[in-house]
Amino acid sequence: MAYIMVDVEADGPIPGPYSMISFGAVLVQAPLDKKFYGQLRPVSDQYIPEALAVSRHTREETLRFDDPQDVMTRFAAWVKEVAPKGRPRFVSDNGFDWMFMCWYFHRFTGSNPFGHSSMNLGSLYKGCVHDTFKNFKHLRRTVHDHHPVNDATGNAEALLAMKEAFGLKIKLD
Repeated sequence: MAYIMVDVEADGPIPGPYSMISFGAVLVQAPLDKKFYGQLRPVSDQYIPEALAVSRHTREETLRFDDPQDVMTRFAAWVKEVAPKGRPRFVSDNGFDWMFMCWYFHRFTGSNPFGHSSMNLGSLYKGCVHDTFKNFKHLRRTVHDHHPVNDATGNAEALLAMKEAFGLKIKLD
């Protein structure tokens, strides 16, 4: 079973009125060298400057990004390429990423290769350590800098560290 770690940068809190600006994905399988990066042109005129600033892109830059349908179609093909057997598992550090990714897949490709559910890395870690006040972020090796490929890579490192440290039963193809 393939696990794919995804991180999203957006210009607002929800998909539709606001846009996913970029995302990164990493196949969770050592040496973490199968990666995807997409930059998407906004889907609306609305944006929150402070939210967009996190991505370190200007509105003018994002207006020159790729067509969302093209990016999502390429991403769906990449998912199928790196996860040819069974349904791949979507993993992110929180529900924000899933919300955008699911909406964009359905809006622009008509279906979601991950199905209807995702895995939340933060909640998984809390269960492993039996403490809802703990977080996994210290397990990342790659710096969390809001470049979505780097952030997804750091989160994939954390998942692999959890597998090792806690004997987490997770089958990585």
